[in-house]
Amino acid sequence: MSDYVVSLIRTWVPVGVGAAIAWLATLGLNIDSGTQTGLVAGLTGLIIAAYYALVRALEKKWPAFGVLLGHKAQPAYPK
Repeated sequence: MSDYVVSLIRTWVPVGVGAAIAWLATLGLNIDSGTQTGLVAGLTGLIIAAYYALVRALEKKWPAFGVLLGHKAQPAYPK
């Protein structure tokens, strides 16, 4: 698999996880749809950043955690 594809996978997986968690977090809340949309959008960004930072920190110590980003191997960029 090319480094380009690996980099896309390792970007899109945290986006999907963040969006799913943010959406699930708003289920059952009794708020209007406009407020819910804004809340989901805001939470999504925060959750993506937190998820990515946490998994990268874990991956640094235990490389197997890279699988939580969708692909265990990191892309390699030429100097």
